[in-house]
Amino acid sequence: MTVLALAPLRWLAMGFAATALAACAVGPDYQRPEAPMPAAFKELAGWKPAEPRLAASDGAWWSVFDDPLLDQLERQIDISNQTLKASEAAYREASAVVGEARAGYFPALTIAGSGQRTGQPVGGGASGSGGRVVQNQFNLTPTASWEPDIWGRIRRTVESDVANAQASAADLAAARLSAQTQLAADYFQLRVDEELKRVLDTAVEADRASLEITRNQYNAGVAAQTDVITAQTQLEGTQAQAIAIGVQRAQLEHAIAVLVGKPPAEFSIAPASLAAAVPVMPPGVPSTLLERRPDIAGAERAVAAANAQIGVAESAYFPTITLTASYGFASSQLVNLLSAANSIWSFGANVTATLFDAGLRSAQVDAARAAYDQSVANYRQSVLTGFQQVEDELAALRILAEQAQVEEAAVGHAREAVRLTLNQYQAGTVAYTSVVVAQTTALSDEEAALNIQASRLAASVTLIQALGGGWSETQLPTVSQVESGEPWWEMRQTTGGGK
Repeated sequence: MTVLALAPLRWLAMGFAATALAACAVGPDYQRPEAPMPAAFKELAGWKPAEPRLAASDGAWWSVFDDPLLDQLERQIDISNQTLKASEAAYREASAVVGEARAGYFPALTIAGSGQRTGQPVGGGASGSGGRVVQNQFNLTPTASWEPDIWGRIRRTVESDVANAQASAADLAAARLSAQTQLAADYFQLRVDEELKRVLDTAVEADRASLEITRNQYNAGVAAQTDVITAQTQLEGTQAQAIAIGVQRAQLEHAIAVLVGKPPAEFSIAPASLAAAVPVMPPGVPSTLLERRPDIAGAERAVAAANAQIGVAESAYFPTITLTASYGFASSQLVNLLSAANSIWSFGANVTATLFDAGLRSAQVDAARAAYDQSVANYRQSVLTGFQQVEDELAALRILAEQAQVEEAAVGHAREAVRLTLNQYQAGTVAYTSVVVAQTTALSDEEAALNIQASRLAASVTLIQALGGGWSETQLPTVSQVESGEPWWEMRQTTGGGK
C-alpha cells in the first residue's frame, strides 16, 4: 500500500482518537440514592445474647452450628445446586451483553471480494457472427465503518450493562444464600422431627406401661374395663402420631437432596441428635446492612443501570455521525490484483439528525426517568424490608428464648405430675382419667418445647440470612472484571471466596 492509499484509514483512526478524547456523555452521573437508616436496631435494646457467635474465618456462616454433616451438605450447593447454576449462567449472559455494548467503541471492519467475467458480441451486426469480447473484473475491498460516541450513548449503554451484570452477580449471591439457608432450615426441621419421633416413641412405651397397669388393676377387680379401653386408645393414638412424623421427615430429606443436586432416591440422612445450642449472630450496626445483603446490593445496581439509561435516551436528541473508509483493488487480471496501480480508496462521513418525531424522544426520556424513579423506590423498599427482617428475627430470638425457659420448667412439672398421678391411680385414690390428662399434658408440653427449639433454630438461620450470611458488596465483580469478561464466579470458587 502507498502512503497516499493509507490516508483514509489514518483519517479514520485520527477521528476515532479525537472524538474519544473530546466526547462527553449526556445524562446524569450516578449517585447512590439515600435510604432510610435507623441509628440502632430497636429489638436489640435491652437484650444481649449470652454468647453471640461469629462464623469461622473462611466465611462459612453455618459453622456456628458445629454440625459436620450440615457443613458437608452446605458445601455441595456450590457444586451441584441447579438453581445456582442457572443464576451463574444468567450472570455470564449479562457479562456477555457488556461485551456486545463495548464493541460499539470500535470501528467495524469488513472485506468484500468479487470476480466477474462478461462477454459481449462485436462486429457482424445482429447476427453475432463477428465474435465476442470477453472481459474479467476482480475486486478486493476492505471497508471500515465507525460511529464516534460523541454524545456518550455507547458509554452510557456500557455503564448500564455493567451495572446490570453486577446486579446479576448480586442475584447469584442472593440465590446462593437462599439455597444455603433453605437447606439449613430443612436440615434442622428434619432433626426436630427425629427428636419428636423419639419423644413420641418414649410416650408410646409409657402408654404401654400404663395399659399394663390398667389391665392388672382390672384383673384385680379394682379398675373398670373402661380404664383398659381408654389406655389402649391412648396408646394407639400416640403410635399413630409417631408414624405420621415419617411423612414430613421423608419430604424434608427429599428437599435436601434436590438442594444439593441429587435425586432423592440416591440420598439419605442418618438419624442424629438435635443441636441443643441456638447460636445468635451479632447484628452489628444498621448502617452496615446495606453492604452485607446481596439483594440490597442488587437493587442498588439496578438503580445505577436505570440512571445510565436516561443518558442513552437523551443521546437520541443529538445527530449521529458515521465515518467510513475503504481501500481496495480492482483489476481485470487476478494475478496483478494487489498491485499499487490497481488500488482504489474512499473516505466519507455521514450525519443524520431527526427533525421531527412527534414527541418520540421526549417520551423515551420520560420513560427512562420514570424507570429510574421506580428502581429507586424498589431499592429503598429493599432496605426497609431488610431492616424489618432483622428486627423480626431479633424479636423472635429474644421472645423465644424467654418462652423456652418457661416451657422447660413446664415439661419438668408435667413429668412429675404424670409420676404422681400414676402412683395415685395405682393406690386407687384417683380415676384413670386423671392419668390420661396428666400424660396428655406432659406430651403436649414436650412437643411445645421441641417446637420452640425448632422456631429458635429457624430464627437463628433466618437472622443470618437477613444479615447477609457474611457476604459483602466488595465480593461483586469490579467494572474491569465485568468488561474484560473474566470468569469471576469460577475465580471466587477456586480462591475460596465463595465459601
